[in-house]
Amino acid sequence: MSAPKKTETKRKPSMKSKLQRTHAKLLSSYYGNPIRDMRLICVTGTSGKAIVSHFIHEILRAAGQHVAILASDSPIKVSALHKFLSEAWKAGSSYVVVTAPAESLKNNVFYGLPVYVAAMTDFIPSSLGAMSAEEFSESESTLLKMNPEVVVLNEDDANFAEFSKFVGKTDTLTYGTTRTSTIRIDGAKLYKKGTEANLSLGSSRFSVASFLTGEPIVSYMACAAAVAAALHIGNDVIADGVANYNPENVE
Repeated sequence: MSAPKKTETKRKPSMKSKLQRTHAKLLSSYYGNPIRDMRLICVTGTSGKAIVSHFIHEILRAAGQHVAILASDSPIKVSALHKFLSEAWKAGSSYVVVTAPAESLKNNVFYGLPVYVAAMTDFIPSSLGAMSAEEFSESESTLLKMNPEVVVLNEDDANFAEFSKFVGKTDTLTYGTTRTSTIRIDGAKLYKKGTEANLSLGSSRFSVASFLTGEPIVSYMACAAAVAAALHIGNDVIADGVANYNPENVE
């Protein structure tokens, strides 16, 4: 006799979650739903979100796009996010790059927004602090379940298998040192005042370099390059944009 099949029950949102979602919808309506005229790029993960966002911001600027950025490793409030989107729209931005911390995802800050690109840096449970690994994973999944047009994932991450089930509506890209990565890291050099990486996209090879130092920067540059590749930005422009980011010049 075969064992009965397990049926998955969909968890209903709590009253708190419903109120958070309602608040997000009201704010979007209050500001006139400005995101409808822009492409939203969200960067999530346990580390490097702000750095990757700034790389993407500079790459888009190098590509001649009008882009706004809201980058912070701290939680973003729903009111601040919608005010930022409104101001970006008034300024004529065609792209907005926003970090998506796990705490903000858990609190439905991004609820109802059409995400064009959802990119993930890494998933390191040991750095989570108060939030458990299960809660973090569930929060990150929230963004990847929002039907983004493009999903970008870190194939070197120890938890890649868990997140590889998520795909973008039009494209899914990966980055890392593995042979199957869309943006493959072929090698890197670490200097006292910078970092250089050799990347491959299919048969095309190019180098990127940053003022920032440290081994994680290699992965962050590759993540930004994968996002740019999804936006059909050329390798030379990607290299220029990455090189243009100098944290000392950021207000």
